[in-house]
Amino acid sequence: MPITRTAIPEHRRVAESAKHFGLYFPLRVEPTVYHTADRLSDDYHGGYWEFWLLSNGGFYMAPTYPITFSVNCDDGSLSADAFGIVVCLYAYSQLSFEAVAPLVYAVTEHYHRLRAFAVEHPEVEDILRAVD
Repeated sequence: MPITRTAIPEHRRVAESAKHFGLYFPLRVEPTVYHTADRLSDDYHGGYWEFWLLSNGGFYMAPTYPITFSVNCDDGSLSADAFGIVVCLYAYSQLSFEAVAPLVYAVTEHYHRLRAFAVEHPEVEDILRAVD
């Protein structure tokens, strides 16, 4: 069965992110995602991000602007959605080396759930090349 995604409405963002990451979301996860986006693409200059829930229990974020992002770790470019997936995979991986067990468990679970979604994404080859 394919993994599907559902946008988190604005009024549910705080509750949903807290459900998945607790207080670590605003303190560690969200800032790490934005910092990683800034490092991975010269085309990223901040902006609004959509929050997504996956049918397998995963969570990720993606910028909303309709541009493609060149990726510094790869010679390719990604849609905003694929860029968000790559950024979240990088951020989850980085955060998995933290010493705080609840955070490590949460980001490790979300990394694997998001990667399962990524391999079904139309840009799977570009996503995997960027995270390889």
